[in-house]
Amino acid sequence: MPERPPTFVEEARRRQIVDCTIELVSERGPGRTSLAGIAERAGISKAAVLYHFTSKDAVMQAALDHVIASYAAAVGALVDAATGPEAMLVAYLRGTIAYLREHPAHLRVLVEGLVRDRDGDREFAPGTPAAASRWQGVATILGLGQEAGVFRPFDTRALAVVIGGALDGVVAEWVGDRSLDLAASAAELETAVLLAVRAGDPRSPDRALP
Repeated sequence: MPERPPTFVEEARRRQIVDCTIELVSERGPGRTSLAGIAERAGISKAAVLYHFTSKDAVMQAALDHVIASYAAAVGALVDAATGPEAMLVAYLRGTIAYLREHPAHLRVLVEGLVRDRDGDREFAPGTPAAASRWQGVATILGLGQEAGVFRPFDTRALAVVIGGALDGVVAEWVGDRSLDLAASAAELETAVLLAVRAGDPRSPDRALP
């Protein structure tokens, strides 16, 4: 027998629990975020939390899923509104930096979710669907640019992974040291990425490395 869909009240309560979890993970880290703490922040009992989520891990996963969906929707809207592959790539870079700067609590959840272990395996380990989703969207934009003749030939997956790593590096440095000029760093990253992808770049893609 199929499960009934949650009621409006149940959905609202689940969202409240998720929001409180995001707040606590941002403030304390996942290790010090407990079901009791989530319940206290939400103003409900621990049993009420467990009515909606079977365990702390389930709440944490719901919080991570919410952050990823929110980020994807915000940045995806900017990319979809852009005209042409280069503008789409710029929208992705700028949108990601802007979203993480404006949602620092989400950033902490995302970072913790990307590295936390689950049942002994890294949930976002290379080769898993979750890891693949991090580069596939960028690779698609890069492929569109190649088809349009505005991007040079290269391995789209390889460069998408490199771009993601550079973006992560800028964000990680800013998280560790807020004195970093994030706007300047983002602008330099954008320049570097565009120089790397544009057709007609003076560097030969076939030139052997020293």
